[in-house]
Amino acid sequence: MTLGQKLAKMRALAGFSRGLGRELTQAEVSKGVREELGGKISQSYLSQLESGARPHLTSGTRLALARFFKVHPGYLVDDLEEHHPHKPRHGLDDQLDLWLIDGSEEFAADPTLSEALLRIAKHENSRDCLVWFGSIVENRQLMERLIADIEAVGITRKRRR
Repeated sequence: MTLGQKLAKMRALAGFSRGLGRELTQAEVSKGVREELGGKISQSYLSQLESGARPHLTSGTRLALARFFKVHPGYLVDDLEEHHPHKPRHGLDDQLDLWLIDGSEEFAADPTLSEALLRIAKHENSRDCLVWFGSIVENRQLMERLIADIEAVGITRKRRR
C-alpha cells in the first residue's frame, strides 16, 4: 500500500470513528492537525501526498499526521512490494473496513466491543484478522483459554454466551 493510499484510508476511518458517518475531508484533517496539535499541514499538501505527486513526508509532517491518526510514524511510508505477494484487494478491504466501522457504531453501548471492531478496521490487513479470528473460534479449548487470559488482564465482556 502506498503512503497516499494509507492516508486516504485513515481519513475514511477517522471520520467514522469520530462519529461523522463519513470520511474526513483533506481540509478537515488539515484543520484538525492545526487545532488539535498546533501543527500545520495544508490541504493541498495532503492532496499531493494522496495522489502520489509528493511521495515522501518531512519528519515533522510524518509526526503530526501519526499523532492525528494515532498510528506509529513508521506506518506512514510506502510498503515494500516484496511484502505483498498476493494481488491487493483494495475494494474488498475498504468495504470490509466500512462494515466494521458501522458495526462499531451499532454496538457503541458496549465500548469494549466497539473499540475492538475499530481496531480491526484500522489494521492494514483487516480481512486477514477476521479470517484468523474465525480459525481460532473453531478450536474451543484455545478460545476458552484466550477468553480466560483476556479476562485475567481486566478486559471484560458484557455478556458471555
